[in-house]
Amino acid sequence: MKAVTLDRIALAQQQRRALVVVTRLGDGMQCVVDRTDCSGELTLEPEQVAEANTLLASGRSTLLAAGDRLFARAYVPSPRLLIVGAVHIAQALAPMAAAAGFEVIVIDPRGAFASAERFPGVQLCDEWPDEALTRLGLDAATALVALSHDPKLDDPALELALPSKLFYIGALGSRRTHEKRLERLRAAGLGELTGRIHSPIGLDLGGRAPAEIAVSILAEVIQVRYRGAAG
Repeated sequence: MKAVTLDRIALAQQQRRALVVVTRLGDGMQCVVDRTDCSGELTLEPEQVAEANTLLASGRSTLLAAGDRLFARAYVPSPRLLIVGAVHIAQALAPMAAAAGFEVIVIDPRGAFASAERFPGVQLCDEWPDEALTRLGLDAATALVALSHDPKLDDPALELALPSKLFYIGALGSRRTHEKRLERLRAAGLGELTGRIHSPIGLDLGGRAPAEIAVSILAEVIQVRYRGAAG
């Protein structure tokens, strides 16, 4: 692979952007396709660009159907899980998600909760959620779960999450708690987007212990990642 292409891949990974490298197997000529551009020494037809773009979400690599031995390799950001609230469920969820291949960040400005003793080996962020999410960015390879059960923490995170490209948004709470949450979000002008929130959070597995709830949350995140919100 050419150095200029490698540099573009490295930059995209650093910025958590997906791209596809298309190589013509006959002569090795290449181009790079992302959501807004197709550039390089290899020129693609519009239908080939469209086909390559379909790989940006799936992360698959394949020979393009619309072309003469054009191999498209997708480079997508690693999946990431942002957990708002360093609560008991988060203590179980963080290592489970990491084992499933997610980059995990637990966000909570309350030092008594977000401590290395309670979350060994987990990346912690002590910023307020709105500050943390603005800095971290909310891309299409990221999921967010709001677990603090405190509107001062969960609501600002959800207000940023709802209009973003996040592939999953979930919030802990009973149906009554969620209805009150929806009222606040509607008042903030986000009523049309509140359907994106998974609440009650997680698949209905019947568990009630923190670790069991964590399993159900992670299962739903993985399901939505691969199948979409409709399951």
